[in-house]
Amino acid sequence: MTLLEKILAAHSKFDSVTPGQIIDIEIDTRAARDFGGANVVKNLNDFGLSLNDPGKTLFTFDCNPTGSDQKYAVNQHICRLFARENGIKIYDIDAGIGTHLLIDEGYVIPGSTAVSTDSHANILGAVGAFGQGMGDMDIAAAWHEGKIWFKVPPSALINLTGDIPEYVSSKDIILNLLKIFGASSLLGYSIELSGKCLERMTLDDRMTISSMATEIGAIIILIPPSTEIIEYCRQKAGKDFIPVYADKDAAYEKTFNIDISGFVQMVSRPGEPHDAVEVTAVAGQKIDSAFVGSCTNGRMSDMRKTAAILKDRKVAPGVILKIVPATDRIWKECLNEGLIDIFKKAGALVSNAGCAGCAAGQVGQNGLGEVTISSGNRNFPGKQGKGSVYLASPEIVAASAVAGYITTADKIPAIPSTFSVKGKAKSTIGKGAVHKPEESRPFLLEGQIWVIQKDNIDTDMIFHNRYLAITDLKEMGQYTFNNLKGYEDFASKVQPGDFVIAGKNFGSGSSRQQAVDCFTSLGISGIIAESFGAIYERNAINAALPIIKCNSMNDLGVADGDNIRINLKTGEIKSLSNGKSIMAEPFSEVQYEIYMKGSLLG
Repeated sequence: MTLLEKILAAHSKFDSVTPGQIIDIEIDTRAARDFGGANVVKNLNDFGLSLNDPGKTLFTFDCNPTGSDQKYAVNQHICRLFARENGIKIYDIDAGIGTHLLIDEGYVIPGSTAVSTDSHANILGAVGAFGQGMGDMDIAAAWHEGKIWFKVPPSALINLTGDIPEYVSSKDIILNLLKIFGASSLLGYSIELSGKCLERMTLDDRMTISSMATEIGAIIILIPPSTEIIEYCRQKAGKDFIPVYADKDAAYEKTFNIDISGFVQMVSRPGEPHDAVEVTAVAGQKIDSAFVGSCTNGRMSDMRKTAAILKDRKVAPGVILKIVPATDRIWKECLNEGLIDIFKKAGALVSNAGCAGCAAGQVGQNGLGEVTISSGNRNFPGKQGKGSVYLASPEIVAASAVAGYITTADKIPAIPSTFSVKGKAKSTIGKGAVHKPEESRPFLLEGQIWVIQKDNIDTDMIFHNRYLAITDLKEMGQYTFNNLKGYEDFASKVQPGDFVIAGKNFGSGSSRQQAVDCFTSLGISGIIAESFGAIYERNAINAALPIIKCNSMNDLGVADGDNIRINLKTGEIKSLSNGKSIMAEPFSEVQYEIYMKGSLLG
């Protein structure tokens, strides 16, 4: 078995597992964040569910640790009250990013399993553990049952040969891999890395690479634990364990040999993390702001690299630099080592530990027309604000902040670039509750279609992160697709019973349940796509929203406004306009069972 298969088998009733098999897996650690936590609590309360093991259950408040938004403040208080009543540990607003704490506080060790409402929970692959971001229903089910259903993914092995070039960072490595594989060629795969260069990678390096598994479309990027990683985890967990590795005769569906010695410093252009180019292709691009932090690059080594560039320098006039350490422990180390002093003298804003810009709840957001270079992991339109976001390593971000334009540390000019600042900002917020499942549901569905010929429609396009505090299903529908260019008025035109047809990787990105529930709010009959983002697929199945995989919709010869009929049992899709029929992937037994129940928790 592969590394992931061995971990999943060890947490199931089976001695071995194979790709495509649907199993129940025991979850060692079950976490919820501040924006998803309130919905998890609502699910538990609404369905009268108890906790399986409070000692394995925790909250992490990392999306809005500043409490700067009233909706977040209310949600955090809901979680605090629930935690007090049930004896649950909270890593509150002073702690930092939850996925980092799971490793640093010893909850996760090589070979263990964990789930969180954070779509980047697969960062735990950095220590050879299984981590998965899931929606509110999944987490509620895991809290109640102590386990969750999971479909064993196929595995791909990427063997990295050669030596890492001197100026290439761990962020450059994952951006190079994103350029090679894109956002969907390994969609739904478990990626396992191998190669001698991995032995020299620190925990921080590994976390940077594994944290962007979601952006490459993978379930997880697993890195076999080194001696250093094993010792770190033993020390933090306060116990011994036997690390897990893939069998020597493990069967991988895909294998790649990539010479890492040819990797270069990279930057992802605005809109898509996988639109990565050599830094020279965008060098000289004027910036308004810069950000160092996130679960991808908020570790202590990132802070030290940033400080080394900023020491005895100033941020360029008119440029804003924001720095957010990943955890409070790292923040204190920065203070003790004098890094905070360096940051402040350079003119940077240093915030308390947390996710920052990615979560729309702290610092890091940008305004309309603003150009930002960020060490984060996502630059989807609207994800970190209404401006444009380039992704890069902390070294490139810091150098660019000093120069006033995108550059590298070895090319910082003696005199920075200057410019006039323009732009205005807007913000919107909302609120909510859960829906009740229907008593019975048809397996034959008919409706009019909306054809959206676009791949990689991410969750920010579907349901923007500025509405994440909304939990009332009735309020969600009006915001559907209002961040998808050309479909901003979709919610006002669509009719109950309609279908959405899209391309590959529909629903990529965040774990937010609202990106599914907004369609239910509008009465959409279902979504047909060539493939779906892994977390989105789970969320839709669990919410009983019909999603259908079909790669031959073009053969049906339909267009916007045509009517179709779908048989969920057989997978047959028939055009009621021209009489043609094609076959899609029918519902699995699990999907159909959940659909008929009305939801996973029904």
